[in-house]
Amino acid sequence: MTIVRLGYVAMSVHLQNCSPSQTMTFARFQKIQNREAAIKKLERIAISNLENCLRLLKHNKAHDIRFFRFSSRLIPLANHEQLEDWNYIEPLQPILGEIAEFLKHYPMRIDFHPDHFVLLNSPDSHILKMSIKTLHMHEMLLKGMDISPEHRCVLHVGGGYNNKEQALEQFIHNWGYIPIRLQRMIMLENDDTTFTLQNTLYLCEKLAIPLVFDLHHHLANYENEDWKPEWERIVSTWQHSPLPIKMHISSPRNEKDFRAHRDFVDAQMFITFLNEIKGTVSQIDCMIEAKQKDEALFRLVEDLRHYSEIEWIDRASFYVR
Repeated sequence: MTIVRLGYVAMSVHLQNCSPSQTMTFARFQKIQNREAAIKKLERIAISNLENCLRLLKHNKAHDIRFFRFSSRLIPLANHEQLEDWNYIEPLQPILGEIAEFLKHYPMRIDFHPDHFVLLNSPDSHILKMSIKTLHMHEMLLKGMDISPEHRCVLHVGGGYNNKEQALEQFIHNWGYIPIRLQRMIMLENDDTTFTLQNTLYLCEKLAIPLVFDLHHHLANYENEDWKPEWERIVSTWQHSPLPIKMHISSPRNEKDFRAHRDFVDAQMFITFLNEIKGTVSQIDCMIEAKQKDEALFRLVEDLRHYSEIEWIDRASFYVR
């Protein structure tokens, strides 16, 4: 028997005017003649994004959802080179404190998936430096919400740079330049174009990083289609984490556009996976990566009610027997 918790990504299709990713371009920033006023505008946008995050968390509570990914675009221009003197966290402390207070009373697994420009295997030292700055921003947000930063940021391995083996070794080389406190934040995910499950396991085992298994990505990009022989290795990467094993679930849009995510999740594909792994772990948290966000979670819950091997705990968690 295994406990399964469902979560979704960043925003709701049901809540109106609740985007956590409102932004401002640097071009717009420059058009505001008073720099202090421009910075205040950025701060108002960031506060609004975090207020919307709190609305989303309350929405989750109403539906028994205890697993959620925050947007990584909460603070516009946070790491822009022309704004290095901006202490963007200080004005956010009150709303971060409100989120922390909410999570104290309704514990929820919160994490991030920093954007694709965070490349820890880049041979370009400037890109690596900016990637580290972005991870530091995520760390400060987590600490502001009183969330332990350990294993809260899932990343892809990075670019292939026309030599995948060398790119894997570059990741190992660059790892030594990443502060240990930021290393502890990181989880790695197998991707759908370059780094397979086996490639990602190589790094995770070598560097003691938890692996977030993405089944859809694996079916789009594999060395051996059968993932089951590697399952024990995947689970073992989590042995030193305080958090349960995590995976991503999504379904291909169609055979022609296989890598793209469908609006909803194929329940039969998901239950087939769960029947393969049930009993091997006590709990698995499953992040739904579907275009319809929380509606995809609600639809999957309804679809799963037809399966006799599922026993519901609440409206977003269940046992699979």
